[in-house]
Amino acid sequence: MTVLESIREHARARPGHAALRADGPAGPHVVSYAALVRRFEAGAARLRAAGVRAGDRCGLLARQGPGFVEEALSILAAGACLVPIPDDHAGTALERFVEQARLHHVVHQAEGFACRTRAAGSPADPDDEAFRALDPAYLRFTSGTTSECKGVILSHGCIAERLEAANQALRIGPADRILWLLPMAHHFVVSILLYLRAGATVLLPGSSLARPVLEMAVREGATVFYASPFHYHLLSKDASGLPLGPVRMAISTAEGLREDVALRFRERFGVSLAQALGIIEVGLPVVNLAEAETKPLALGRPLPAYDVWLRDDDGRPLAGPGSRERTGEICIRGPGLFDAYLTPWTPSERLLVPDGFRTGDQAWFDSEGTLHLAGRRHNRINMAGMKFFCEEVEAVLLRHPAVRECRVFAREHPQLGEIPVAEVVPEDPARELRRGELVAHCRGELPAYKVPREFRIVDALERTATGKLGRRIKAGRGAPP
Repeated sequence: MTVLESIREHARARPGHAALRADGPAGPHVVSYAALVRRFEAGAARLRAAGVRAGDRCGLLARQGPGFVEEALSILAAGACLVPIPDDHAGTALERFVEQARLHHVVHQAEGFACRTRAAGSPADPDDEAFRALDPAYLRFTSGTTSECKGVILSHGCIAERLEAANQALRIGPADRILWLLPMAHHFVVSILLYLRAGATVLLPGSSLARPVLEMAVREGATVFYASPFHYHLLSKDASGLPLGPVRMAISTAEGLREDVALRFRERFGVSLAQALGIIEVGLPVVNLAEAETKPLALGRPLPAYDVWLRDDDGRPLAGPGSRERTGEICIRGPGLFDAYLTPWTPSERLLVPDGFRTGDQAWFDSEGTLHLAGRRHNRINMAGMKFFCEEVEAVLLRHPAVRECRVFAREHPQLGEIPVAEVVPEDPARELRRGELVAHCRGELPAYKVPREFRIVDALERTATGKLGRRIKAGRGAPP
């Protein structure tokens, strides 16, 4: 059963049940399941009348909120492939995105959700027939943390499989009320579509600031939080005294969870954050539901539907749970893996045999079979044959009270091969942050070869549109001695 069929079924069984509840300037806005179906069916008819046909790639440029959800479902109901466009795209950036995604149509909220078709004479798509044969439903570009963005194509069948697999662990149902804080243009499938497929209510606060989020959570009886570490950081620092509400699960995704955020959040609200490994090509194969309290930084246990294994540098599997020294690349087999990359056109079967999907993430299993992230393969530093990850050095630097953010990267060295360099954003820009105190702090927790040889003080770190730390290097001033 497709997501749309499930939503229609919920509308017949419980027409008045709220699908979306959003806070706005005019007060709460509620969309029932019956109203949601009426709106996306009418939207689909409008799009078909505008020339949208099955298999067309239809870009959606809309603000966060009910309108985004309704129009996204309209595109799917029209048989087109939904292509979310980040809402900060305009002018040349929007034109580049349209070309990169080879869009047939663009629907723009600022134009009353009018559908604009690409001008006649646009270059023909040589892979169009193969694309349409997939029964495509969703196209999204990867976050581009290392400047390389790939267009990931998901079919209707692929989406149905991964939602079923994810909900075996999450167990979302009609009684759940999910407070949602992530950008819809980047997170939509194993989240908004999953919740609506399960008949739940999606809560959309008018702001991501702690006070309005908590007020909505209490007022609406939120049972699930789905947010990034950034949002949980804001909530953990709230001093209003407001509770979290009857929350049974708080999922942290989009980037790595910091230990200080996890501990502060649990101390403030009595709820442990469950880190999740979400991958656009795979879905949600690993969630830390069982050990969120005792192992807050772990990725968790693989979901039952997935085979998650580690591959060494020579392509051999690492046998079973082991020690931290047995680090390998995470590889995944299971339901709902992506169908193809758009450019260059690459069907997934060329990439998924024999290893499954190779994530590029390096990890290790502890003795209890819990998966822990070590870092990205391209974030590994090889200093005179001693290998370690940028992320483990960053974790230590972030424990220094004068460090707000940091990024570690490798710089080539004529004798040692590579050496670690750190960019640091001070907690207080007016306070001079000296190299000596950073070195002393790192030496207290790291072996000498992992201590950065150079520290650069910067005003901010580059981030991707999804909020992940960008890994492109940006120069800064050096820290004084």
